[in-house]
Formats: sequence, C-alpha cells, structure tokens
Amino acid sequence: MMNPVFTNAAGMDKNVLQRYLALPQPDGKSMITYVWIDGTGENLRAKTRTCDKEPKSPDDVSWWNFDGSSTGQAEGSNSEVYLKPIALFKDPFTLGQDKVVLCETYNFDMKPTVTNHRAKCIEAMLAAEDQHPIFGPFYCGIGACLALGRDLVESHYKACLYAGVNIRGTNAEVMPAQWEYQVGPSEGIDAADQLWMSRYLLQRIAEEFGTQVSFHPKPIAGDWNGAGCHTNFSTLFMREPNGINAIHTAIERLKARHHTHIKVYGKDNERRLTGRHETASIHEFSAGVANRGASIRIPRQVDEEKCGYFE
Repeated sequence: MMNPVFTNAAGMDKNVLQRYLALPQPDGKSMITYVWIDGTGENLRAKTRTCDKEPKSPDDVSWWNFDGSSTGQAEGSNSEVYLKPIALFKDPFTLGQDKVVLCETYNFDMKPTVTNHRAKCIEAMLAAEDQHPIFGPFYCGIGACLALGRDLVESHYKACLYAGVNIRGTNAEVMPAQWEYQVGPSEGIDAADQLWMSRYLLQRIAEEFGTQVSFHPKPIAGDWNGAGCHTNFSTLFMREPNGINAIHTAIERLKARHHTHIKVYGKDNERRLTGRHETASIHEFSAGVANRGASIRIPRQVDEEKCGYFE
C-alpha cells in the first residue's frame, strides 16, 4: 500500500479563504482586531475577538490583555499586558461591521509599557493644543524585499481609503522595488495613529502577496538611496501671514536639541544619514530652502509666501 502524501495546497488557495469570509455574519456581531506595537518598538502584533455590537468609537471597545512575555513586554511570572483601544478603523480584510482598533499597551500597574511612547506624546500634544500642530503628509519609504511591488502598493492604497486612514498618495522611489506613500495631514496625535495603522495594513496585505516589507533605513548597502519616514510640520502661527518667523524659531530650537532627538528616531539611521543620497549627515544639523540634502527643508513656495510649513 502506498503511503499517503499530504499537501498544503489549500493554504495557498485564496478561493478557500473567500468561501468562509463570504459566510453570513450574525446580526450585531463584529470581529474586532486589536493591533499594538510590541517590545521592539517597531513591529506590530494583532489578535481578534467578537463584539456583540458594532463599535462606533474606541470607547465602545473594551480593554483586553495579552501575554507580554511572548512579545518582549513582560516577564513570564507576571506576563499580562493590557490593551487600551485608542483609534478605530474599518476592517478592509473581513469587511462588513468588522473593525481594526489601534491600542496602547499598559503594564499590570497601569503604567505605560516601555514602548508605549504615545502616552508621553499625548501630554505634549495637549500642551501645544492651542497651536493646532499639523503633521503630514508623512512620507513613509518602504523597500527592498518586494519583487516589483505595484500590485501590493495599489492594494494598500485602496485598503487604507476603505479603513479610514488619511492616505494622500503613493509613488515609486529611486531604488529598485522601493516605494513611498503619504499619510496626512492630520492634527496632533491622530497623525501618529494613522501612520501606525497604515503600516499594519501594509504588512497584513503583504502576507496576501507572499512578500515582506522592509522599513529599514538602508535596505540595500552601497550606492543606493535609503528609506526614511519624514514629515511636513506646521503650527497655527506658521500658517498665518509672516509665519516664516515662527518656522525659523522652531528650526533654531530643533538645532539646539539635534543630537538628543536623533537618538530616538530609530535604529541604524547612521547608515542612511551620511550626507549623500539626498540626506544630511546624522552628526550635523542643517536647514535650507529647497535643499533635499538638509536636515530640515523649507519649500521654496513657503519661503516666497512667508508662511506655511517645513519638512
């Protein structure tokens, strides 16, 4: 008798998945996918459960918890980490009443985890609330593990629009298989929430295409451009007539704390910020009009109109 041969053909057949996704969902039931930043401070995790009614805001979604010892966020002897829902989006994968909710993470004592930088950011945003700080568009570079990437990029664009992410555009970049998309503009903390959700959707869609996404600052060594996340920024004063003065004041303040700030802008940036390939040196602060090789760029139109934003 021949030995049976087992295959995993169904695992690659999306028609099988669609058969089950098309099943009718009971009235009032919603699948809620909780998304959070793990112990690396860069990667995203997710888990799903059923809600008995469709949530309309993050406040309608209950807190949850997860095993922090498996995500680098807690010891095994006291491993529960809490998830606090903070931003709600439509689910572009299961559709209907289902949602994806971005969460903050809290330790057993209800203090923010080490990688929950959002809690501190909220304090800063509240302190500057009267200035109506606007971030974005965020220019989020991606690359190099994609064969070409256009199908993935366009699928991501549509998924973001459906979910409610404020995506503004996308384009191919200098390096082969390198792409960029823009999220925003958005005011205050909402800008960061939108950006993180856009990254979750991108990585989730990449699974469908059997590819990986790299956010590494220098995905390919050598004479190639790197990949970075940069943003436009303005306050109410900068957007008003003669706001250029407020822009220059902000630039001087950023210059004074350049080395402090650069330490928390992510790992391996020294490999990208070399002073070449349209970047400034990581060791030296610089600013200029229409200068893509500077730490901060003032668009020429802003310089001429004497108000606006800086990048």
